Amino acid sequence: MVAASDARPRQLPPACSGLRLRILGADSFGARSMAAAVEVEGVKVVIDPGVSFAPRRYGLPPHPLELARVEEIRREVVRELEDADYVVLTHYHYDHYLYRGEWAEAYRGKVLIVKHPEEAINVSQRLRAHRLLKRMGVAELARRVEYADGRSFDLGPLKLVVSEPVPHGVEGTPLGYVVMVMVEHEGCRVVHASDVQGPASRRALERLLAWRPHAVFISGPPVYREAVGDDGAAAAGMEGLMRLASSVPLVVADHHMARSLEYPELLKGLRERARARVVSAAEFEGRDLELLEARRRELWAAEAPGGDRAPGA
Repeated sequence: MVAASDARPRQLPPACSGLRLRILGADSFGARSMAAAVEVEGVKVVIDPGVSFAPRRYGLPPHPLELARVEEIRREVVRELEDADYVVLTHYHYDHYLYRGEWAEAYRGKVLIVKHPEEAINVSQRLRAHRLLKRMGVAELARRVEYADGRSFDLGPLKLVVSEPVPHGVEGTPLGYVVMVMVEHEGCRVVHASDVQGPASRRALERLLAWRPHAVFISGPPVYREAVGDDGAAAAGMEGLMRLASSVPLVVADHHMARSLEYPELLKGLRERARARVVSAAEFEGRDLELLEARRRELWAAEAPGGDRAPGA
């Protein structure tokens, strides 16, 4: 466990004094998530209300500490949804939405603003979207469902601007597409950039820079060993993140990036090079940094007889 910074938690830039951002789940909390809630004058938007875990890492299943953290974050997400007015789903990977039938009630009465379930989407996500909206009955439980891609929504005291679909990583990735979300209030612009992996694609970076945000909560590049070298996303993502950090007052870089034990040093390097505020979600929330997935081998070894063997190893 790494101690969080002593910076005041949830401190957005001064221009955003009227907006409240709360990060509900993140990989730096110990489980795969990018769940966040934004609230302005009593209007609450929850973005990507999901949490999950890697079924295998280093050939090992999740450690009990990871599973406990998944449940802790899920309970917090469900609590936050109780009085939410709007729910945004940026794409249909399981760590970004509540995907089981027993969780469907959490969507009741909400306005769902979702990544289009049939356009600019790969096969696996199209099937998951259909299961969520149709088979689980979420489209009927919701007050209404709006397709998000490339649209803007006037939500009273705040405006929600959604990007066109951008790659889940580099151009041409088989992982499909996501949408990014900007919340705007009285000149303050806060962006949730889910699974853009850096950003690794030029399209995503150009959109982010064009928005001129005051703060960005972003999925950093997949720098963990199992992902490196697959499609160049790690190198492209680090370059994109550096450019973003050089232009945005606050960057909360987490998710894929926090699956590496090198994550704290990478953040430190970005801060020094960009001379900007680049933090983990844990730091933003004033929590301890807990890289449980990255430490899975160590956690299982500590439990095994003799300290040298874990389940399935």
